[in-house]
Amino acid sequence: MPLIRGARREGHSVTVVTRVKDHGAPIEAAGAELVHTKLRRGFQNPVIEIQGLIDLIRIYRRHKPDLVHNVTPKSSLFGSFAAWFTGAPGVINALAGLGYLFASTGLKARIIRPAVTLAFRLLLGRKGSRVIVQNVDDQAFFLDMLGSDPGQIVLIQGSGVDTSTFKPVEPPSTDKIRVCLVARMIWEKGLRETVAASRRIREVRDDIEFVIVGASDTESPSGVPEKDLRAWHEEGIITWLGHVDDVASMLNGCHLALLPTYYKEGFPKSLLEAAACGLPIIATDVTGCREICRDEANGLLIPPRDVDAIVAAVSRLADDPDLRARFGRESRRLVEDYFSEEIVVDQTMELYRTMQQELGL
Repeated sequence: MPLIRGARREGHSVTVVTRVKDHGAPIEAAGAELVHTKLRRGFQNPVIEIQGLIDLIRIYRRHKPDLVHNVTPKSSLFGSFAAWFTGAPGVINALAGLGYLFASTGLKARIIRPAVTLAFRLLLGRKGSRVIVQNVDDQAFFLDMLGSDPGQIVLIQGSGVDTSTFKPVEPPSTDKIRVCLVARMIWEKGLRETVAASRRIREVRDDIEFVIVGASDTESPSGVPEKDLRAWHEEGIITWLGHVDDVASMLNGCHLALLPTYYKEGFPKSLLEAAACGLPIIATDVTGCREICRDEANGLLIPPRDVDAIVAAVSRLADDPDLRARFGRESRRLVEDYFSEEIVVDQTMELYRTMQQELGL
């Protein structure tokens, strides 16, 4: 949405191509034309994938875009092919992490991964294209593993956050320390480890509450079943809120943010929003997380898949309000200085202007 508004301010005509479910009206209200596509998240059977690609090609032929801005790895692959096939001159591929395909050790991911890697090599390096990455690890992946041209790789850290909506308030005066995990409900986000840590903490104390926010992701191969989330909630191990519209208010009711992911993150939006609200952060020392969670500065970095580390980090911050306050102030400073919505939109609009000049648009 911020990029739509930024592009409209620059005088561009914007068309958003996506699956339309519940949120079409805000996109159109921002000044964009909205086009529904059959393309879906995740990799389905070959017939569905071909139908989605053909649909995308038809859309590009009809709208004749000068500049295509693809988001997510799958959209980048399919969108880049459709742009090449229809002769669209400029393509930007924004890869906010490399996702399930590069994080999973499952058979399906291991079978598909080599073909996708080859497709990345062929499609993302064409003339008139750029790749936006959100962290230095992904930047190194494209330069070293895929042999990309350094001039085609653009580092823009995160997708930005609205610092007027997500802002600090006085810490909640509750009888429990509330630890929030906001994420897609997939196993790679550390759900299993979080539940195990909560169980262990509850054995020795009752003043810490784990709040889990996010709907069950039925489209992901590694989605956490809703029945499991409900069972943990009813058992009292976690408080599962499901989907929450007003995330800022929810964060303002918590004391610290947790993301024990071992996913191939780009720049976790949930941690960015938590930092903007002045929360200390506990996150795994993995790609993407270490960009916003600075160890012993605004949070604590822990090893992935380590329940003991989650327990120790949560307990330390729960018992030290001064440390939480110091980490929280640094979280907010980092967002204001480097990761605000205005900074990210300005950097992206500058990339648009650069490509316009190069392509003579």
